[in-house]
Amino acid sequence: MTLAFVGGTHRTVPLALRERLAFSAEQAAEALCRFRDRFPGREVVLLSTCNRVELYAAGEEAAVPPPAEQLVSFLAECRGIDAAVLAPVLARESDEAVVRHLFSVASGLDSMVLGEPQIVSQVKQAWALAQRTETAGPLTGGMFQAALRTAKRVASETALGRERLSIPSVAVADFARGVFERFDDKRVLVIGAGKMAHETLRYLREAGAHDIVVVNRTADRAHRLAARLGGRPGRFDDLVAELAAADLVVSTTGASEPVVPADLFARAESGREGRPLVVLDLAVPRDFDPAIGARPGVWLYSIDDLGAACEANRRSRHREMPGALAIVDEETRRFMGDLHHRSTAPVIERLRAGWTETGEAELDRLFRRVPSLDDAARAEIRQAFERYAAKMLHSPLASLRNESRSGPPHGLLDALKRLFDLKE
Repeated sequence: MTLAFVGGTHRTVPLALRERLAFSAEQAAEALCRFRDRFPGREVVLLSTCNRVELYAAGEEAAVPPPAEQLVSFLAECRGIDAAVLAPVLARESDEAVVRHLFSVASGLDSMVLGEPQIVSQVKQAWALAQRTETAGPLTGGMFQAALRTAKRVASETALGRERLSIPSVAVADFARGVFERFDDKRVLVIGAGKMAHETLRYLREAGAHDIVVVNRTADRAHRLAARLGGRPGRFDDLVAELAAADLVVSTTGASEPVVPADLFARAESGREGRPLVVLDLAVPRDFDPAIGARPGVWLYSIDDLGAACEANRRSRHREMPGALAIVDEETRRFMGDLHHRSTAPVIERLRAGWTETGEAELDRLFRRVPSLDDAARAEIRQAFERYAAKMLHSPLASLRNESRSGPPHGLLDALKRLFDLKE
């Protein structure tokens, strides 16, 4: 059985390329189905967030995952990117390194904001999508379940995520507050109505903002989010007027093209009368044309601009890292031990079957030679044979379990096959 991984994050993939590489939910489902058809028998999960795109593949025996180069080419093909451009910025891992990486990702140890809680739900959603598209299986299923268990332990046994810092909270606290001392007298425009918009709006409310307008292409979603957190729904068709009236804009859509191109903003700018505007563009791909950031009185921050603030957060939480990493190491060893032990199952089954077959033959011979035995005596003798077989098998099976904890027990498996003449 083999595990494989290719992927890139905000640390390795430039934002402009990461925008092209990002998958919407529909695009991810289409890519998983394409993978299933092209590589039958393999398992795959695709994790795509604003900060990372990662492909986890798994398979057994003849259906091992494709080589890393093919996985890179597959991602490039799905997003219409030249594989030669993508290859240098994507990491590649296999087997135990894949498990350790996923466990670290799910626990928030690889996030832009250390300990970010949102990543757990994103990992769950990626696994759920793989289940719906029938590309998940026992290997990826066990690995993702173990990753979520690891994340839960890190959250409960360390203080890494106690403050629940996230990209929206850092954006509001470190960037918006860098321009505005207060929010209770500011008009806030939220573009988008997904989870990122929900969390950002919640932080803004806690910071004192109360004049909040939510717009979304799907009006019902804007109405629901506004009603849930005390904002007002606006019309997406009135975006120019809303931009003209806003002091702070938070944009979190999943659009593939800029929601606010330069020409649209120019129409809104004429009605702003020089008032300062802070734009927190938390979307990937970006919702605002980057050229807007050069306009007078505009502070435009993209998700990569959060890096410095997130690094400060990382330093303050660094003291919790040893405990969190110890949990990841422990859970990785546990999972790999279970995985290696699972590989011994066919040999164990053949070993037990051989002993059972031999035992039954000897019992039949004994019962024929001693026909006077009643049913109770025969049952007692049969139980004695079974106990004897179990005790004789206990030592080799225990050795297999212990050997599996430190790696694939290939040597011991080969020895057992030769000693007991176990055929494939």
